[in-house]
Amino acid sequence: MKLLLAEDEKELSNALVAVLKANNYIVDAVYDGADAYDWAVTDDYDGIILDIMMPKRNGIDVLAQLRKDGIKTPVLLLTAKSEVEDRVLGLDTGADDYLTKPFAMKELLARIRVMTRRTASYAPDTLDVDGMKLNRGNCMLEYNGGEVQLVNKEYQMLEMLMRNKGRLVSSEQFIEHVWGYETDINVNVVWVNISNLRRKLTQINAPVEIKAVRGLGYRLEGTGEQNGGQ
Repeated sequence: MKLLLAEDEKELSNALVAVLKANNYIVDAVYDGADAYDWAVTDDYDGIILDIMMPKRNGIDVLAQLRKDGIKTPVLLLTAKSEVEDRVLGLDTGADDYLTKPFAMKELLARIRVMTRRTASYAPDTLDVDGMKLNRGNCMLEYNGGEVQLVNKEYQMLEMLMRNKGRLVSSEQFIEHVWGYETDINVNVVWVNISNLRRKLTQINAPVEIKAVRGLGYRLEGTGEQNGGQ
């Protein structure tokens, strides 16, 4: 399972990441509310662990915007506050659970298991955009009887584009989400993978195409759409 962890205390974040990875979770860690929102809307997570008190945007604001956007990913709120009013506000905003700091790691793991259990049983095996299907199990891309195999990075990039059809995804977002913060790759690697994806979309006569907007990024559009892409 893949989790997004938004916690601005770096030491605590590193400890949580280590524990979660040791328990076989895939974890993306961010350190402020603005990044928490950006990552939550551009990737597919089984659960989000969201600290309330963060720079740039607080956790309640991020949660409210995600729910307004129709994103139903389960959210566990973390906070140093213990007042009943704060708990009620978080739950009323759309949180699935609430954990007050300090907490035991075993309790956190138990809360995550409960939070994600309800989505695991019905999570779809394929992502469908305009009849084009991306199979999460084997990284196969299928449309109208044709199919093509994607390699790992291509799969992750196309998944981001499909989940954000019509919205721009920057090269920097691709690099951070697919290769990670610590990577030293440059935007040319993104361009090479985009070129490979375009070729494979053409190979199966896909009903979508990847448009580039100079200096801003890439977006997935239906082949009949005219949105000013370059």
